[in-house]
Amino acid sequence: MIIVRTCMTVLPEKQKEVLQTLLLLLHPPRKEQGCVSYDIFTDIENKNVFNLISQWDTRRHLDRHLQTDRFSVLLGTKCLLSEPLRIHISTLSGSEGMEAVSAARKRGA
Repeated sequence: MIIVRTCMTVLPEKQKEVLQTLLLLLHPPRKEQGCVSYDIFTDIENKNVFNLISQWDTRRHLDRHLQTDRFSVLLGTKCLLSEPLRIHISTLSGSEGMEAVSAARKRGA
């Protein structure tokens, strides 16, 4: 599993414009082969900070997404940002859910 976190700090006067662009870009990737999820979050302390979190089955699927016109549009928003775009790509060998939390809490009791 590949997880990508894209952090954007937008110019305050461009916040709505960037948000509208992100919302338009949100739905097509969700339908791309290998896309597990693709979501946008706003920082609760700074409405001008957006985080895009996406999950991909394989690096090949992610690489295909990175070559799309939609991703080029995202990269093209750099003139609307107050800080450089930050992208972090993480490769996971596995993941756990609530069962792991419950098991850890039982061990600690």
